[in-house]
Amino acid sequence: MTIEEFAYDHPDRDVAAFKRAVANKLIYTVGKDPVAASQDDWLHATAAAVRDQLVERWMATTRANYKQDLKRVYYLSMEFLIGRTFTNALLALELLGTVKQALADFGVDIEAVTEREPDAALGNGGLGRLAACFLDSMATLGVPGMGYGIRYEYGMFRQRIVDGQQLETPDYWLTRGNPWEFQRPEVNYRVRFGGRVQKRDGHGEPYGAAHWVDTHDVLAVAYDTIIPGYGTQATNTLRLWSARATEEIDLSAFNRGNYMAAVESKNHSENVSRVLYPDDSTPSGRELRLHQEYFFCSASVQDLVRRYLRTHTNFDKLPDKVSIHLNDTHPVLAVPELMRLLLDEHNLPWDTAWAHTQKVFSYTNHTLMHEALETWPVEMMGRILPRHLQIIYDLNARFLASVAQKYGGDHELMRRLSLVDESGERRVRMAYVAVLASHSINGVSGLHSELMKQSIFADFAKLFPERFNNKTNGVTPRRWLAQANPPLASLLDARIGRGWRRDLNQLQALKPMAAQPPFVRAFRHAKRENKLRLANWVEQHMGIVLDTDAMFDVQVKRMHEYKRQLLNVLHVITRYHRILDEPDAPHVPRVVVFAGKAASAYAMAKMVIRLINDVGAVINNDERVGKLLKVVFLPNYSVSLAEVIMPAADLSEQISTAGTEASGTGNMKFALNGALTIGTLDGANVEMQQNVGAENIFIFGHTTPEVADIRAQGYQPRDYYDNDIELRRVLDAIRDGEFSHGEPARYQQVFDTLVNWGDNYLLLADYASYIEMQEKVDALYRDSDAWTRMAILNVAGMGAFSSDRTIAEYSHDIWHTKPVTLPAHDIRT
Repeated sequence: MTIEEFAYDHPDRDVAAFKRAVANKLIYTVGKDPVAASQDDWLHATAAAVRDQLVERWMATTRANYKQDLKRVYYLSMEFLIGRTFTNALLALELLGTVKQALADFGVDIEAVTEREPDAALGNGGLGRLAACFLDSMATLGVPGMGYGIRYEYGMFRQRIVDGQQLETPDYWLTRGNPWEFQRPEVNYRVRFGGRVQKRDGHGEPYGAAHWVDTHDVLAVAYDTIIPGYGTQATNTLRLWSARATEEIDLSAFNRGNYMAAVESKNHSENVSRVLYPDDSTPSGRELRLHQEYFFCSASVQDLVRRYLRTHTNFDKLPDKVSIHLNDTHPVLAVPELMRLLLDEHNLPWDTAWAHTQKVFSYTNHTLMHEALETWPVEMMGRILPRHLQIIYDLNARFLASVAQKYGGDHELMRRLSLVDESGERRVRMAYVAVLASHSINGVSGLHSELMKQSIFADFAKLFPERFNNKTNGVTPRRWLAQANPPLASLLDARIGRGWRRDLNQLQALKPMAAQPPFVRAFRHAKRENKLRLANWVEQHMGIVLDTDAMFDVQVKRMHEYKRQLLNVLHVITRYHRILDEPDAPHVPRVVVFAGKAASAYAMAKMVIRLINDVGAVINNDERVGKLLKVVFLPNYSVSLAEVIMPAADLSEQISTAGTEASGTGNMKFALNGALTIGTLDGANVEMQQNVGAENIFIFGHTTPEVADIRAQGYQPRDYYDNDIELRRVLDAIRDGEFSHGEPARYQQVFDTLVNWGDNYLLLADYASYIEMQEKVDALYRDSDAWTRMAILNVAGMGAFSSDRTIAEYSHDIWHTKPVTLPAHDIRT
């Protein structure tokens, strides 16, 4: 039977048909009648009806991919921070009006239903959100692709703030089920750990195939989510792996009454997909992390090889039909895993397998910090993944032999290039494995890509200069403007049309409008609506009343010392002191907003969170300050919360030490939503300055070369402390307990970190420049028309920062794939 002969009901898109679909789902899928249905029931029924609208597109896209035998991109990432799927699907299908009316006819508020959907807890910060934006753009551009990751049951922890401190609690986002996923129990793979390696009989050469035996195994079971494109019938798939035990329980132990032992093995196996980023400050946490990474890499590579072999009888065309992209170093175990499959399971010669591998893999680096480049102890890898360690050793031996042949006996060069770090505890350098195995290695901003070649991969860049390139990050305008900012999106639609959703360069049409008073007023009104929405959220959830006439000064991102939330705190305290010293001066009212999670074992980042909350408690309750300054830390930062925060921001804080942030995407999202940026020349801030104009961004601080010079000359932070009276007052206030009544020494470590222990991220060196630039920010904000004009010019200059542009470059320059063609008759429109 052909698909054309298979009869089924096509879902219609009008209000009446959609009401019927929701009613059927509520009764027959959810099992509730409308009288008893909760908001969650309505969400699940409506989501199922919306999902039906995507399924035909999904199946047709899959059939077209096979029929056209297109090269597929497999994007491997430990994180996919996709946020809420319901609103994103409505946006992609342009069904919001229809669904809103259908639910209203049932007496159901779509906003209340939307709020019941939890954020999928599959990521932490920019890495995962970038992966989600990329999947959106791949589908929108028709790039045949698939995301691979882990279906974490608990994902990133839920952050609570108790007595000013971060408290981590489980975030079981699957409590009420996930109506968007399709479980595929028939798609499962055995993932092996431990055991030992035996050379195959008759394979005497050192780089041959082997048997991996006596392993303990876990099953990886697939769960699929549809990723719709916008303005196209094309879709892609996010496939997440869930760990299952190979045997459910030990029945003999159960029958003996030893119930805990009966399920011990099952629980141990399934822990692999429980939690994102387990605490790696303990040996058991590090081992679980390694298990996680190999688990999803092995399942993904086995799956893509199986898919390739559905239409090919040998591996000759593998590089022409498969591209595997590594999103940072977490998925690098896919490299030795592909080699293992080609060598051990499919009997390819080593040279053939390695040639294929190098043509298939590409790698994106996301950090310049050596301590963030993932390494694994040789002892641990040899115990958990003995076959993969052997393959890495073999790769290293061949590679270093080729280096020695070309450069002679330069032992220092070979030591630096070795895939295994021999200094101290022997460790496998996973980023080096990625570089050696990949035909393309890219950074994520112009500055980052250059620094990457000059620092962490300098020797490799000299050996393989043709492999290194730049792909500046981008964000999807669908999620981060059309969905997050309805007031501004509606204004743009009315003035320049709707085409900017697929071609963000159309925002350039706003430039002349920055000089048109009616548009300036309309733009400012949209910003006020967004500020009111955030203020309402803060009052409802935190009981704090915000003045929407004040400047909303926002820094929301992962808590890390290099992102310098602490520098922002120094400015807040400086501002507080100035208000107390000169209460009648013309101070610009500010609301300073922080949000972000600190890794559970990151003590200093958690201390900064506590300091922010303590500073806020003092300032917000000081009657002398009144409305002139408020400080709020919003708990449990997430995609859906970001969609409320970012459109409301007047000022975007992008203040990392120059040379540390790879790119940033929050900077792009804020500017796209009409916030002005105060920042260093770091990451993509450099390119943002070029695109919006140096006169339309607030740049401060030392540049990357200047930072390097300061460090080379022997940075002495105490000199800044001694010579700047205002800075010294701020730091003394932190040290002496002005914000920690009852425990004056609480923040002695913060003081020591900055003054006595080296100030690794140069906060004190940049403090004066930062304060001076904040004064210029105040001066501009006093002129609301001038501020708004500059904000409009920032939006107009953001065309280059669409993830569609980024993915088009990846597709053309790295993956070399063509978009899928979907004739209109393939599916119902």
